[in-house]
Parts: sequence; C-alpha cells; structure tokens
Amino acid sequence: MTRATTVRAVLAAAVLLVSVLITLTMSPRLGLDLQGGTRMVLQAKDSDTAKADRDSTDRTLEVLRQRIDSLGVAEPTLTRSGEDRIIVELPDVQDPRKAAEVIGRTAQLSFHAVQGQGTPTDEKPGASGPPSGEKSDTPTDKKSDTPGGEKSGDGPTLPDEQGRALDLGPARLSGAGVKDATAAFDAQQGAGWTVSLDFHKDAGRDWTRLTGEAACHPVQDDRRRVAIVLDEQIISSPQVSPSVACNAGLPSGSTQITGSFSADEARELALLIKGGALPLPVEIVEQRTVGPTLGAAAIDASARAALIGAAATALFITIVYRLFGALAAVALGAYGLISYAALVALGVTLTLPGLAGFVLAIGMAVDANVLVFERAREEHTQHPGRSLRSSLTAGFRGAWSAVADSNVTTLIAAGLLFFLGSGPVKGFGVTLAIGVLASMFSALVIARALTEIAAGSRFVGDYRGVNGITGPGRVRTWLNRRDPQLMRSPRRWLLISSALVAVAVLGIFVRGVNLGVEFTGGRLVEYSTSRPVDVEQARTALAGAGFGDAEVTTAGAGDISVRTGKLDNDGEHALRAALAEEGGKTTKVRDELIGPSLGDELRRNALIALGIAVLVQLAYLAVRFRWTFAVGSVVALVHDVIILVGAFAWLGRTVDGIFLAALLTVIGYSVNDSVVVFDRVRELWAKARRAPVAEVANRAVLQTVPRTLNTGMGALFILTALAVLGGDSLADFALALLIGICVGTYSSVMTAVPAALLLERSSKAPPPARKRAPGRRSGTRTARRDPLDNGARV
Repeated sequence: MTRATTVRAVLAAAVLLVSVLITLTMSPRLGLDLQGGTRMVLQAKDSDTAKADRDSTDRTLEVLRQRIDSLGVAEPTLTRSGEDRIIVELPDVQDPRKAAEVIGRTAQLSFHAVQGQGTPTDEKPGASGPPSGEKSDTPTDKKSDTPGGEKSGDGPTLPDEQGRALDLGPARLSGAGVKDATAAFDAQQGAGWTVSLDFHKDAGRDWTRLTGEAACHPVQDDRRRVAIVLDEQIISSPQVSPSVACNAGLPSGSTQITGSFSADEARELALLIKGGALPLPVEIVEQRTVGPTLGAAAIDASARAALIGAAATALFITIVYRLFGALAAVALGAYGLISYAALVALGVTLTLPGLAGFVLAIGMAVDANVLVFERAREEHTQHPGRSLRSSLTAGFRGAWSAVADSNVTTLIAAGLLFFLGSGPVKGFGVTLAIGVLASMFSALVIARALTEIAAGSRFVGDYRGVNGITGPGRVRTWLNRRDPQLMRSPRRWLLISSALVAVAVLGIFVRGVNLGVEFTGGRLVEYSTSRPVDVEQARTALAGAGFGDAEVTTAGAGDISVRTGKLDNDGEHALRAALAEEGGKTTKVRDELIGPSLGDELRRNALIALGIAVLVQLAYLAVRFRWTFAVGSVVALVHDVIILVGAFAWLGRTVDGIFLAALLTVIGYSVNDSVVVFDRVRELWAKARRAPVAEVANRAVLQTVPRTLNTGMGALFILTALAVLGGDSLADFALALLIGICVGTYSSVMTAVPAALLLERSSKAPPPARKRAPGRRSGTRTARRDPLDNGARV
C-alpha cells in the first residue's frame, strides 16, 4: 500500500469516526412536518408613522423572516392572517419564550447627542423619532450649567447603563442608516463582546458630524457622550475618544457599541439592528404548540421507501461494477453518514422533502464513482497490458477535471442561494453545499482508498473479472459496434427540444399552473371535536371529501387545525362535515384568511438568487471551457425548467414549496450532466484539433453515454421507490424529480451539445490547446515504463 493510499485511509477513518460521534451524541433538528413546533399569532398595531394595514403588515412579516433566519431557525412558516395579524410557526425551538422575545421586539434604534445630566421627570416620551431635518454644524449648549436645569432641546430623558438620568437631544440617526452590524469579542482593548456598526453613506456623514460635535466638549463631560437608544432604552452611551478633534468626528466604519454584553446578548443586538426595525409594533396574542403536518404512517412509509431505493441503487452499482461497485456502495454509505453528521452539527432543520433529497443525493453521489470507473474501463481497454492499479489511477486522473468542474458549478449555485436567498431557498443552499463536499470526499478519498487497497491484493489481480473495470461494459460495447452518428444533424435535435418546450408552454397558458397555498394563501380553520381524532384519521377523512391538499395538524390541547387553499363557505361546511364523521360534534374555534408563506419578496429574492447563480455559472463555464459550451449548458437548463413546470401544468399537480425544492435539484442535476459531456468534448478536441467539431462531439457523447445512463439509473431507483412506496406526502416530489432527471439526461446530450455545435459555426475561437503531461517537455522522449509499474517513487 502506497503512502498516498495510507494517508487517504487514515483521513477517511478520522472523518468517519467524528461523524459517528456526532451522530450518536447530537440530536437532529426536525421540521414542522416531522415534529411540529411552536405557533405564535402576532397582532400588528398602528404606530405614529404607519397604519396596520395589509401592506405594512407584509413589510413587518419580511423583517420578522430575516430575524428568524438570523436566529438560526431554518424552515419557518410565516403567513399574514387577515389584514393585521401574522402567524409564525417555528420548528423545534429550544426556548420559545426567548424566541418570542426576540421576534416581538420593535427594535427602534436611534442615536442622540447627550445634553447633560437630567432628572427622570424631564423625560419626554416619544421624542426619539426620526432624525430632525436641520442640524447645526457647530455644537451648541442646550442645557444650563446647573444640573437638572431646564433644557431647550426636545429629546427624552433616559437612564444610562448605570441608572443615571441623561438629557438627550433629538434623534440624529435612526437604525435605517445602519448598513451592517456584527458581534465580535474585543480582546485587544479589553471591551469584551461588542457590536460593530457600519453606516450607509449619508448616515455615515451624519454620524461623523454627531461625534464631531460631541468631541468639542471636555473629556469626562456628559456632553462628550453619544447615546445609542433601542426601544426607548439607552443600551450604550460611550464617550468620544480624546484623540478625536472637535468637529472632526469618527468615520463610519470605526463604531463599536459596548456595554458589558454576553456573547448571546451581543449577537442578539446585532441581528436586531441588522434586521431593521419593525415597521409596526407587534404584540403576541397567542402562543401554542402544534403537531407535525405529517402522520407517523406517512413518515414510516417514506423511510421504508428511502431504504429500499438506496438498497436498490447499491445493488445496481454492485452488479454493474462488481467488486469495485460494492466498495463504491460502501463509500456511498459513508457519504450518507458524513452528510447527516454535518447537517446535525450545523443545526440544519430536517424536513421530509429535505430528507428525501438527502437520500436522492446518495443516488446522485454515485456519479463521481461512475465517472472514475468508466474512465478506468476506457484506459484498460486501450492499454490491456496495464496493471489494475495503473488503470484505476488513470481513471481517477482522467475523471478529475469533470468531477471538479461539475462540483464547483454546483457549489457556486449553493453559495449564491445561501447568501442571496432567504427562507427555504437559503436552507436548500446549505444542504446542497454539504452534499457536494461530502460526495467529493467519499468518492475521491474513501472510495479511492478502498479500491486501491483491493487492486493491490493478489486475489483481485489473479481473477480480474471480479473487479468490474477490466471489461468495457455492455453499453459501451454496443455503442462501439453500432457507432451511431448522433451529432450529424444537430438542428434535428434542437427542433425536437423546441417542440417539447412549446408543448410545455402551451400547458402553462392553457391549463395554468396550480399554485399551492404557500404561493397563493388561503384559509386556516381550527375545530374542536367531542371525540378525540387522530391526525391521520382527520387527514384521511378530508382526502375522501376532496380536500387531499389540505394540511392537517393538531393545535393546543387536541384541536384540529386545517390549512387549505381558497375555500368558500360551502367548502368549509363540507370540510367540517367530513371531520364530524370521525370526531362527532365539531365546533369551529378559529377561521382566518391567511396570506402566502412564500410571499412576493421571498419569491423575488429566490428568482434573483437563481438568476445570479446561473449567470455566474455561465461565466465560470465560459472561462473553464468555451462561451459556446456555457451557453449550451444554460439552454439545456432553461429547457429542463420549462418542461418540468409545463408537465405539472398538464397533469394538474400542485406547484408548492416541495416542488420548489425539486426544481432546484433538477437545475443542479442539469448543469452537472452538461459539464461532464463538455469536459469530454474539450479533452478529445484538444487531442484532434483539426478534426470537425461535430465528429469530436459525437465521439464524446458516445463515450459519456454509459456514465450518463448508470448515474441516471442510480437516481431513478430511489425516486421510483419514493413515488410508489412513499405515500402521498412524497408523490409530487418524486414525480417532479423523475420527470426532471429524465429530461435532464436527454437535454445534456441532445440539447446542450447541438446548441453548442450551432454556435461553434459562427465562433472564431481556436480549438482548445492540448494539455502537456506533467514534467514532459517538447522535443524530449520519455522511456517506456513497465506496464506493471504504477509510477510511484520514493
């Protein structure tokens, strides 16, 4: 065993040991669908500057969503109820009272000049409003020399951190001027935990002017202080440093709030300031626990389907690649363990679609192993005299560029979705990034260590048919024998793709897209029954009455909560009658119209994040490959998205949050598939620069078809099991991914490549340059190496 193999084996063992330790000692955070959580009803109230109407309540809801994301509570549900109420549902909150306190704070932040020592009776409530319009450039003493004297300003009198009353001037800055706020531990100055502020451009000038005026007063004078007020409480009133000259002031980026904060207090203050003040004050009028939206039977069925699908994928890869396939299946199990441990350690909220996507990622993680094994098969077929280890090493080396480029593009998308998206889109970015990194580690470290150890054994060397890479495989053999010229007429494939897109667009306009309650809003009704009703029984009864899409949970001490789409009074009577058959006398205890949980701003942010991710991927592929290849990949991606949405429109299926997760997964799969094909085109074209590009592309497609089919089959086994055995809860999710992966497999070959070929006809860029082997110089020849020599040297 070589030193490199030993290092990989030790590293793999260490990571697996840590993953097992995390799995055994930490509990996962489960979502509302699996475990339930806390439901809070917030009542918005009128303020001096805004009325509690639909628009201002929607703005308040978005600020609350940012705060909850900053708290680390992923996958929350926020909906507007009526005109001036907000329903917040938080999954698996450890301290609901603490969450309620942070969510409900108005967070009105203002900055004031200190005019001197005051008395509590001088307080003028409500004066800490917006900044005044006119400000003098020179400091003025608005207070008499005698403590407690009359002041000419119009600011409040508030106690400072030590309880001493201070007379404050009017608000000179508000929290809206703060660009960013971060909590940090200041060890150099000994200030402990502080909150650093960065202001917007205009607000930064106001801050410099405010601190410059304060600096004109003597050191230790109260008037040299600046008061930072949060919700009519002074949280910090620091003295301007003696080093600051009169009227010079502090620059925007050097502002720190100090106040003997603990770590949690500093982080809480930073997120409140950064999230912004609530447009309206809110009051928590109700707080109760809610049960999971999915019953135990549905969860068990989904778990069984996932296990069966994963086992079928492992069996498939073992049959195709024999011993090495079995070792890759072991590496996939390790991938699952590492990914799960990372999700638990980072506190990611696990929902049923998220777990299903996680299981699907196990099937898709086989892609890197398939790439390596297919390249190893090619190398062994071209050089039958090579040792098994040499062929395997060549396979890893040849597949590296495709694995790296496909995963880098996915990581770019994941990062942008996390930083630019919000709510479920941000959570998807985290899950996607963890899956990609764990997949690369399992394939390039764990699977490689296992297969290299096996390749060095005498048994595998004596019985080469056992390993699975010494033969070309049935699909490759058939393609080599038939040699179909698929790229002879690229326009034909683009016409077929255009026809499919036209049919999909026709479905969108003719049938329309059936948006779910997350996008359209609907009605929330709660019932009290005379007999206890299990959630599963209630869900079955409502499905029988035609309300199969209704979300049913328990609420409080045993009430049944039903969230559904647009529902008139006749529909509500039918719904109540269906529940009465199971629960006897049924009384309606709540009936409210609710807004969408995936509101306009969240959808807009998601589309912006997705658009920027696609553009950045386009730029990356243009740099790494050619602009024609990048455009071809994006054309295939758009093709897949339109067809998937159109298929759901024709089928009348609901487009909801679960569909959104499936759509994002399909986008990642489409780009990944296209990158693998174009990587082979680039490699073959560099070796035959004078050959027609259509001929090169045809050979590249034929060489990557076995990998494309085997990867797709690995994912289809899991999806079929989820669709057939997973129950109604995962049917639409599995169906969307089944359609998306089939279409994506087709488009990566029959849409992306033909589009790139047509663009190449007008491109004047030269063919890609051939890569030189490491250490080889032009004009020199290297000695022929023994086929049994793996190249390792000490």
